[in-house]
Amino acid sequence: MARIPQLAYDAATPEHQAAHDEELRLRGRMTNMKRTLLHSPAALRVYGEWFTLRDELRPVLGDRPIWIFAHAISLASGSVVGTNFMRRALLQGGDDPDALDLTDAEALLQRLGTAIVKNPKSILDDVWLALAARYTDKTLVDLIAFAGLMVATNLFTDAVDTELDAELLPFMAGA
Repeated sequence: MARIPQLAYDAATPEHQAAHDEELRLRGRMTNMKRTLLHSPAALRVYGEWFTLRDELRPVLGDRPIWIFAHAISLASGSVVGTNFMRRALLQGGDDPDALDLTDAEALLQRLGTAIVKNPKSILDDVWLALAARYTDKTLVDLIAFAGLMVATNLFTDAVDTELDAELLPFMAGA
């Protein structure tokens, strides 16, 4: 059971309803996590910057590598919500998240994502050298900031015990 209930639209203040409506306008849906974050419109906006960074990375990385990176972070975090959100993205993209055939760039991102969660100070020099050879400093900043928001998202959903969205149930491992 969630430790903080989702804020119901009809019980929300006009400020909260405006934040809800803006999130729907920007992204087209309200997840269980977003309905919980809605108690604080500022927190909802901050966590929504995950999408901004994803959009900055898209032209450089493409969607699949981003999903692989975020999936690695979520798996290493043990986050049910994050992992299944990324599983859905990978499955809808035609991939099997349990049997990914990775390019060298994707394997590098997967290693980075796992290392960031385990201990960000333990990222091996060979990983950094390979990243620096492949990406600009701006892309590296966006990538690490994106990872930080992914970790924060997983932390938030786990700390408040966010209920897994029903739309993600078919994408769970073994479903």
